[in-house]
Amino acid sequence: MVANNEIKKPLYLFVTGTDTDAGKTTCASALLHALHGQGRRVWPFKPVAAGAEAVDGQLRNSDALKLMNACAIEVNHENYAKVNPYCYAPPIAPHIAAAQVKSTPTVRSIIAKLETALFERQNAKSHDLVLIEGAGGWLVPLNDEESLADVAKALQADVLLVIGMKLGCLNHALLTVEAIQRRGLKLAGWIANQPLPAQMSHYQENLETLKRMIDAPCLGEVPFQSNVDETALAAHINVRALQL
Repeated sequence: MVANNEIKKPLYLFVTGTDTDAGKTTCASALLHALHGQGRRVWPFKPVAAGAEAVDGQLRNSDALKLMNACAIEVNHENYAKVNPYCYAPPIAPHIAAAQVKSTPTVRSIIAKLETALFERQNAKSHDLVLIEGAGGWLVPLNDEESLADVAKALQADVLLVIGMKLGCLNHALLTVEAIQRRGLKLAGWIANQPLPAQMSHYQENLETLKRMIDAPCLGEVPFQSNVDETALAAHINVRALQL
């Protein structure tokens, strides 16, 4: 039997996006399906979510539920709280929602909740990778002094960038890449996601520009789906290109 202090810590992959509607959850869920298909043991973590409905007395966010579904995790009060410890009802900036209910997360409290969740699951199933999905873009505030980017930094997580392929994506993507690099974190790869039914004008030219200017592999192009099927979308992601 392996003692708790001898258990190897998992790798951390932080999924961020160029903006709120870039498609983080769709791509993260598809990636989870792809990783599980290759035998990876992945635990999903959505530290902060804003926009939720009460179910059996517990606020639950649809994005967090999709991550749980992709990992075949039973949805109950205990498991949900481990995946999404800070959940707020209004779909607004998390730090504003948190202030309204006087429950403000910090980097320290988020990491403590993640470590507790992983420790409590060690006897059931170990994980070699933790996929952490942010909220909004890279620098969304947690409180007046910290952002979600600080969580990634504290964990020394590798970063996966989801780029919403629409007008303005070049500037948004390159600014985000620069901000990730300024924190000394590794950009493990990026995904070109089509968030709108109509493909953006000069899509291919924009995609080729991103490939030339971002020094990290493009894991794939995820097409728009009116009825999203993350299992099917997993086929569009090249997990082997992910630099972990």
